[in-house]
Amino acid sequence: MAQTSLAASAYTQLKQALDNFHFVPGDRFSENEVSALLGMSRTPIREALVRLQREGYISVMPKLGWLVNSIDFNVFEQLYDVRSVLECAAIDLLGAAPDLAQRLAPLCTLWCVDPSQRLAACAEVSQMDEAFHMALVHASGNLEMARIHCDLTERIRVVRRLEFTRNYRIEAAYNEHALILQTLLQRDTAATKALLQKHIAVSRDEVKKITLHTLQAARQGRVAA
Repeated sequence: MAQTSLAASAYTQLKQALDNFHFVPGDRFSENEVSALLGMSRTPIREALVRLQREGYISVMPKLGWLVNSIDFNVFEQLYDVRSVLECAAIDLLGAAPDLAQRLAPLCTLWCVDPSQRLAACAEVSQMDEAFHMALVHASGNLEMARIHCDLTERIRVVRRLEFTRNYRIEAAYNEHALILQTLLQRDTAATKALLQKHIAVSRDEVKKITLHTLQAARQGRVAA
């Protein structure tokens, strides 16, 4: 297997372990330990760890190995607030766009569908959900706003990863996204922003609840073992 493929495989396996809280915040490990665990040399392991570091999952501690980052929900709540401000600003710009329907058409194709056509795979819907918000800001035409929003989305991803492990979040995403788009197409920006703010706030609260519950279960499982 090529080196790049090994690094990609190591990244996928490690990210899954982090998502499932096989490693919990505060855990430390070395490259040698991970290399033995995955049966790979240190080079692809190091590439995978650096990628996870960039994404905010872990931090390197010189001469001490790697540390699983703690989750500071105060910071993430602030990031969600900034996200809400940016997306509401995008709604204002979209509401004034003469080609609004054309700009929103790709999103409507994905989200304004019959329930029988909705996707059910959690990982796929999670990616679509993230892409929805990024595309909404990008459609506003303000590329600097879109760039900032993209950076913000990457910082939030580390906690958002568990939201769509609950099937009811899939149904809520479809229903709420469709309503946001339909209301915006009517050029009712005030109502659209209210829906969007509520949608983001609920998502934020659900992410925190699911993450805390999963983390507690993982720690209790360790004690029981």
